[in-house]
Amino acid sequence: MVAPARREDPLADLQRARPQRRAARRRHDEHRARPDRQVSLEEVAPSDWDAAVPADAYLRREYAETAVLLDPGELVLLHTEGTVFPCIVRETDGTRDATGLYGFGGPVGDSPRFYELYEDWCRERGLVTTFTWFHPRFQNHRPSRFHVESRGGTVAWRLEGDLFERLHRHHRRAVRKAEAAGIEIRITTAPPDLGPFARLYERTMAEKGATGFYYFPEEYWQSLANRDWLVLFEALQDGELTAALLGLASKPWLHYHLGASERSGGANNLLFLRTAEWARDEGYERFHLGGGVGGADDSLLQFKLRFDEGGLIESAVGKAIHDDDAYRRLGGKGFDGFFPAYRRAL
Repeated sequence: MVAPARREDPLADLQRARPQRRAARRRHDEHRARPDRQVSLEEVAPSDWDAAVPADAYLRREYAETAVLLDPGELVLLHTEGTVFPCIVRETDGTRDATGLYGFGGPVGDSPRFYELYEDWCRERGLVTTFTWFHPRFQNHRPSRFHVESRGGTVAWRLEGDLFERLHRHHRRAVRKAEAAGIEIRITTAPPDLGPFARLYERTMAEKGATGFYYFPEEYWQSLANRDWLVLFEALQDGELTAALLGLASKPWLHYHLGASERSGGANNLLFLRTAEWARDEGYERFHLGGGVGGADDSLLQFKLRFDEGGLIESAVGKAIHDDDAYRRLGGKGFDGFFPAYRRAL
C-alpha cells in the first residue's frame, strides 16, 4: 500500500518566502538611502602628476615644466575618474583662459562626467576660453564636448619590417644620395648641450619666415637638456651639422618634436630613416612625424606621408567658450579663425 502524500501547510511557502522578501526590502532601502557617489575634478599635486597620466612624453610633468616656459602661466593637471587634462591657466590684462601644452594633449580618458565638471571648474575660476590640440595616439577628440576642428591628419610611421623598402621611391633615391655624400648620423640620448641644435633651428625658422613665438628663449633649451626622454638625432657632413631633430621618447611612440636643416642633399631623408630604424630596434611601434601646414597643396604633409603612406591618422584641435558675454566683449565672434581671437595681437 502506498501511503498518501502529506498535505503541505498552505502557509509554509509564505513563511519560507518572508525572510527572502525582508532581505530584498533591506537591500532596496539601503540602496535608496545610499547617497550617489560624489565625482569631483581634482587638481593633482606635482609629486603625483606622472603616476596619474598615461605613459607619453607630452603628458609628463617634466615636459609640462618646459612647455610653460613658452606659454607662461599656472601649470595644472586636472583628474577625474581616470581622465586627465594637463593645461596652463594664463592671465593677461585681467582675462583668464586655459590652453593645452605645446604639442599634443587635451583631456585623455573616458570619464562621462569630465566635460561637465571641467565647465564648472572654468566658470568658478573665471576662465573665458580653452584651446588644446588633441593627442593623435589616444584619438581623444572623439567623443568631446569641445568644439572640434580637424587639422588634416598627422603621420605616425609604422615601425615594421624593412623601413627603407617601404619608402616612396623619391625618398629612397634621396637616402642613397645622402649615403653617397658621406653624411653620418649621430644619436644622443639626454643630450647635455642643445646649443648647436638651437642655432640651426633659429636659422631654419628665419628662412621660413616664422613668427616670434617659434624663436624659443635660451631657458627653454636649457630646460630640455639632459632629459632622459629626449633624444637628439643629427646629420653631419664632414663634421658639420646639416640637419637635426629632437625626439620625445615614450613607448610605444617616438614623437618628432622639433627639427632643423640647412643644405638638404638628402640629409633629412636619411636622418628620418635612421631615426625610425633606431626607434624600431628600441621597441617603439610608431615614429610620430606630425602633420603639415594645412591647405590643399601641403608639401610638408606629402613629404611625411612618403615615409609611410598608410600612417595617416586623424588630428584635431578643441575649442571651448566658457563665458560668452566676456568673449564677445573681447572681440570674439565664435570659433572660426584664430582662437581665442583676443590673443591674436598678444
